[in-house]
Amino acid sequence: MLTKIFSAALCGADAMEVEIEVNEGSGDPKVVLVGLPDTAVKESKDRVTTAITNSGYRWPRGRTTINLAPADIKKEGPSFDLPIALGMLAIVHGRDLPRLSDCCITGELALTGAIRPVKGVLPMALEARRRKKQMLIVPEENAREASVVQGLSVYGVKNLRECFEFLDGQRQIPAAVSDLNAVFHDNQVFEVDFADVKGQAGVKRAFEVAVAGGHNLLVLGAPGAGKSMLAKRIPTIMPPMTLEEAIETTKIHSVCGLLSEGRNFVAVRPFRSPHHTISDAGLLGGSSNPVPGEVSLAHHGVLFLDELPEFKRSTLEVLRQPLEDASVTISRASGSVTFPADIMLVAAMNPCPCGFFGHPKRDCHCSQTQIERYRQRISGPLLDRIDIHVEAPPVEYDQLTSTLPSESSATVRERVKHVRSVQAARFQNSLSPALNARMQPRHMRKFCVISASCHSLLKHAMEDLHLSARAHDRILKVARTIADMDGAENIGENHLLEALQYRSLDRSLWM
Repeated sequence: MLTKIFSAALCGADAMEVEIEVNEGSGDPKVVLVGLPDTAVKESKDRVTTAITNSGYRWPRGRTTINLAPADIKKEGPSFDLPIALGMLAIVHGRDLPRLSDCCITGELALTGAIRPVKGVLPMALEARRRKKQMLIVPEENAREASVVQGLSVYGVKNLRECFEFLDGQRQIPAAVSDLNAVFHDNQVFEVDFADVKGQAGVKRAFEVAVAGGHNLLVLGAPGAGKSMLAKRIPTIMPPMTLEEAIETTKIHSVCGLLSEGRNFVAVRPFRSPHHTISDAGLLGGSSNPVPGEVSLAHHGVLFLDELPEFKRSTLEVLRQPLEDASVTISRASGSVTFPADIMLVAAMNPCPCGFFGHPKRDCHCSQTQIERYRQRISGPLLDRIDIHVEAPPVEYDQLTSTLPSESSATVRERVKHVRSVQAARFQNSLSPALNARMQPRHMRKFCVISASCHSLLKHAMEDLHLSARAHDRILKVARTIADMDGAENIGENHLLEALQYRSLDRSLWM
């Protein structure tokens, strides 16, 4: 007898359908698993047979062949345990389970028959809907995560017996239901606010400009100046995520197993802050079966690199591709996988190894050679890709203890949303994202036209600071954002001057 069951395998941040064929033949009792399984999948036959026995059933005693199709795609992980077990039970009972053809099934089995949660349930649910399946059966802990996909009935099951009886029509299980509006409302909560930051008006202005135009930012300052505090509050002034952005971001977190019962949907823009000891694979993604790295986990959000010069130079250099392309491509012998990585890069660093170079009240004990060596850990090409450089001065006592109210994140966010709506209208007929930071040369020729006096001003700045061609374009993009914030149709000298102030750490000053 032959039975077919449908499941799904992860392929990057997406899933692909896997058809599981279970056939009982004559011969010595043996379970043969084919279809390019990895070690975890090969071991499933031992988990499955034990779980079937401990659930009060018997498993086929002849030669049982299990095929995972398509056979040329490597299958990884324990998520095929449950569908394989159900296929074997269907053979033992000598009948097809009536709901199998319209169902996608995933889950890991414990030896007791209990069903354990698996990674990547959300992309599996999206694939099941794309394949026009009516039902998705998942471990009970994963049901809420998968239920955000509309047009698909999601059922969470606790153990093998419950699942088999449900498919056989002997038991009823209520479908998991999620109210997307309620999920968004419940998860869009911030524990921090821009109003918490005292002083630093100039730095806050630079942060608002960066968020409004989607520009990358580097903040330089002594320890305790508030660099990390400000960076952590950037998601609070970014526009709320759309449903499409939230689902795309949640998929990546689901694949990495970062979702839990209490947090099964990413409704706010992510903020990722990896330690400076992170490896290239940890930042960009990798392993034999590529998984997303920190860059992709920050998709549609903020990647914050604190103490930037402490990161390995080779690790920082891998950021060039995602900063330019908003995606990460990882190539292995078995093929290539592309992960989305549309991020805002925010970095922070001290001005010198001790942190007090240029401090008005603290002495710096670093030699000029030490300072130059410290700063030269960051390459010119990477620095060119950071649009805004701003210095954070120490906060004075009077500012720190002031009781005057500061602008809240909600106030700043409304201004940012307005500026982004201006950009959306400007680029509505473009294939590129509607942000000034993403402008292509053809857009710049149309929307970054400057007067003769601005040309003269920019020419002198380019010559005096030895700016690169990429830095020239970054300056114009930032100036366009500042003009949008002022409601100006054209870029003026004041907009260009402010944009030039944000290029104080270009490569020429690091030599």
